[in-house]
Amino acid sequence: MQATAEVLQLASATRPQVETRFDAEYGVYWAYMNPAPRPCFNLNLLQDLRTYVNSIVNGGGALVHQGQHHAVRYGVLASRNARIFSLGGDLALFREAIRTGNKAALLNYGEKCIENLYPWYCNCGVEMTTMSLVQGDALGGGFEAALSATVLVAEESARLGFPEILFNLFPGMGAYSFLARKIGRRGAERIITSGTIYSARDLYDLGVVDVITPDGTGEMAVYSYIKRHAKQGNGRRAFERARNEYDPVSRDELLRIVAIWADAALNLDERDLKMMERLVRAQQRSTADGEPTTNNVVALQAVGGGD
Repeated sequence: MQATAEVLQLASATRPQVETRFDAEYGVYWAYMNPAPRPCFNLNLLQDLRTYVNSIVNGGGALVHQGQHHAVRYGVLASRNARIFSLGGDLALFREAIRTGNKAALLNYGEKCIENLYPWYCNCGVEMTTMSLVQGDALGGGFEAALSATVLVAEESARLGFPEILFNLFPGMGAYSFLARKIGRRGAERIITSGTIYSARDLYDLGVVDVITPDGTGEMAVYSYIKRHAKQGNGRRAFERARNEYDPVSRDELLRIVAIWADAALNLDERDLKMMERLVRAQQRSTADGEPTTNNVVALQAVGGGD
């Protein structure tokens, strides 16, 4: 179903952490996250994602592929790891910044996230539609990234949630703004403050996930959606713009919430930081031994953060 297209490597301070592929037949510009050493949003990954987003924005929604100009009709954020979309923010960076009282580092990190999420939420300001393909776990910032797209596609076994409340914090890079616009304030607050890890099916029923598909069929589901969407592409994209105008998310709103998040992070005590470290270790174990990340999160919920 996919057209053959080259893989473009993005510049990075280390190895590239995003691989891109352009499908000229459907105008689909894929971005596959492949972060290291852990599947979280480290600063290098954020820079590579910014390069990808800028290539769309600065090109006015077009790019040169195999010597020809093509319109980018769809941008799709996915992961190279079939088990993990993203485990979220760089908790090791957060720990260090909190322990040293480095608010500037927290704000810088949050602002770099918004530099990616806000244009993605706005379809990069061009005639295109953004999509997320979630295969495996999308926790914390990973869930926020998935939510920032216009269309969220998830495979049946995907698990999504915000565990931040387990270490006495909240997801500060768009979670409430994106969720409240999609399912209302009460539903957004329940999802964010519960710390619950939801199945893709549960979130589909709640209206958070737009397309649910059997495991292993994620890319096929993306193309199936694109084929249906493209038949009324002009009307669909106009509707997407109208929807965002009706109840818009602004960059300033997102940045103000980042500032609240940074202040709250600096108020965490040693017990909270120990809980954060437990979550980091659980995520590292799941990455290393192949156990589902969500099993470890459920275990953390069960102990309630006790020592």
